[in-house]
This record gives sequence, C-alpha cells and structure tokens, in this order.
Amino acid sequence: MVNGLGIAVVGFGWMGRVHTQAYARLPHHFPQLPLRPELVTVADEVPGRAEEAAERYGFASAARDWREVAADPRVRAVSITAPNFLHRRIGVAMAEAGKHIWIEKPVGLTAEDARAVADALGKAGVQGTVGFNYRNAPAVEAARELVASGEIGTVTHVRIRLFSDYAAHPEGALSWRYERERGGSGVLGDLASHGVDLARFLLGDITSLTADTAVFIPERARPTGATAGHARAAGGELGPVENEDYVNCLLRFASGARGVLEASRVSVGEQNNYGFEIHGTTGAVFWDYRRMGELAVSRGSSYQDQPVSTLYVGPGHGEYAAFQPGSANSMGYDDLKVIEAYHFLRSVAEGVSYGPTAADAVASAVALDAMARSAEQGTWASLR
Repeated sequence: MVNGLGIAVVGFGWMGRVHTQAYARLPHHFPQLPLRPELVTVADEVPGRAEEAAERYGFASAARDWREVAADPRVRAVSITAPNFLHRRIGVAMAEAGKHIWIEKPVGLTAEDARAVADALGKAGVQGTVGFNYRNAPAVEAARELVASGEIGTVTHVRIRLFSDYAAHPEGALSWRYERERGGSGVLGDLASHGVDLARFLLGDITSLTADTAVFIPERARPTGATAGHARAAGGELGPVENEDYVNCLLRFASGARGVLEASRVSVGEQNNYGFEIHGTTGAVFWDYRRMGELAVSRGSSYQDQPVSTLYVGPGHGEYAAFQPGSANSMGYDDLKVIEAYHFLRSVAEGVSYGPTAADAVASAVALDAMARSAEQGTWASLR
C-alpha cells in the first residue's frame, strides 16, 4: 500500500528546484517506496517566486512566510533550501512542529546551530536528512567498500579537493553568501563541508586538524535586487567580502591516517573539480566527480610500479541500479539528489535513519569551526 506524504519546500532558488525535481522523480526510480511525495506548498520571501514555483511544479499552494509551512497540518515533511543563516531557525521550528526535514548543508552557521537542529529533531522524534550528496555517488560507495574490505591495505593518507570558479569573477554580486552573519564561513561551509563529510564517510573520525584560509577578492558590488545563484552586479556600491574564498587543511584521523583537504570558490579554470585520492599500504583508489561513474583502483602486491585500472560502476554499487541497467552508463548531479530524497523518505517510512543525518552535520560543523579557529590562531585544533 502506498501512502501520500505532504511535502513543502522552503526557499526556492536553484536548490529548491533540485529538491522539487527529486521528489517528482522518486516514484520512477524507487517504486518500492511506501510513501509518495505530494507537493503541498512552497515558501519564498521574494515576491512572486513561490507563486511561480507553485504554477510550474504543481504545488497546491504558495506562501511568502515559512511560518505558514510550520503551521500547515497538511505538511508532514519539509525541504529546507533557504539561505544558511535561516537553517537553524527554520529547522528547529519545523522539528518542533513535528515535521521531518531534509535540510541543505551547512546546517546553520556554526556547530552550535547544527546541534540545535539535531537536538530539536531528537526531542520531536522526527527524521532529518542532510544534503551531503556526493557520498551518494555509486563510485564513492564502491570506494568506501574497497577501503573497508582492506583491498588497498591500511589507509596511510588521503587528499580531498573541491575547486570551483563560481565566485572567481570580480563582478560577482555581494550576496548573502559573502557575509559572515548570513553566509557563515564562506567556502568552508559551502564546499569544505562536503570534503569533511567525504573524509568521515570514507575513513572515519577526524581527531585534529590545522588550517589556513584566505580571501582573494576582498570587495564585491552590492546587488540592487533579489539574487539567485551567482549573479553579477557590475557598477554597484562596493562592500567587503567577510568570509573565506579558500581553505587548505591538514587532517589527522582516529585510524592514524593523515589527510589534506583543499577547497576554493575562486579557482579560475576549475569547474566542479571535486574528488579524492586515497592511498593505502598495498594500493590506492582515485575518484573525480566529473567522471562520476569511474573509479581508478590500484591493488595487488607489487608496491612499486603497480598498475592502475579503471572500474566502471554498475548495478551492485550503491543505488546505481535504480537509474541504469548496466555498467558505464552515466549518472548526473540531480540523480544524487534523487538518491538523497529516497533516503529521506525511506527514513520517514521506516523510522530508521538512512543516509547523512543531523549527527553528520554536527560532526562536519565541528570540523569547520575547528578550521576557522586554527586559521585564526595558527595552531592545531582538536576535535575530541
């Protein structure tokens, strides 16, 4: 028997659209789910945006104020895709209203914010899924299995990179993303949060770290109206960029492994250059997000001059079989969010958490706070 689940989306920029499209695709890729999402309402404070979304995607109603969503008895689950500074307030309110939440990372601006949302979810007894989508790539799942099985020996070190150019243009508008009060820790919260989650997902707990950060474009033009995505604002009044464009970080893991995490939002020539290289005592595994379905693997007993082969993921790796029938068929970013939506609704249906949870958001936020503290003080920071 399939039951309907009333869904709301709060915040309808690009990520709000991605969540909505993921809900629409769920019955096609995961027909076994006992819940079917029903688009009840969409909320956005920008005039006309919610109404446009309702008409385009079939929401039953639209609202300007997210509080209307919290009070709506038709809504049982909420996607929170509003700007970062609203995540704590909305997340806590929705949990206290008894609604399950799928919330984008970072969950607030600090570890304290993430804990507040996690605590509210726990007290209300509702489910919370967090938008760490890159762990959903079938190749990442395969890499995790290779590491856990000992196929590459004992992991010695890892390098994780997240390079993008979305903020590289000096005419990029001074939106909330660049303000400490509303955007939080810049590239740390935006990209490095994914890096921390991948590090923990693949290798386990991080015990300490040391980091360095920089702002390379110190001023940007203020926008004259509402912005979405990474709009330009040439000629506007200049204001200061308050959070980080770049971070590099050394990591120490509980296992004894070492790591390097580097992230930049201003890397000219780099578009979504995300990936990792994990080295062990007998082998290695490499992944590049831009070649999502491929995993480069070296394993054996040669140590020196050991070859690297390409594994094309297929059915049996993660949730690949829900999208493609055979190996080496391509998947894309939106597919990862469909998997995330599946984990969310499966968690709601079964009362058991699947995929990244609020606890993962707290762990990531603790590491991000430690990075900021380390960069400011010039010392190692403990996560214990």
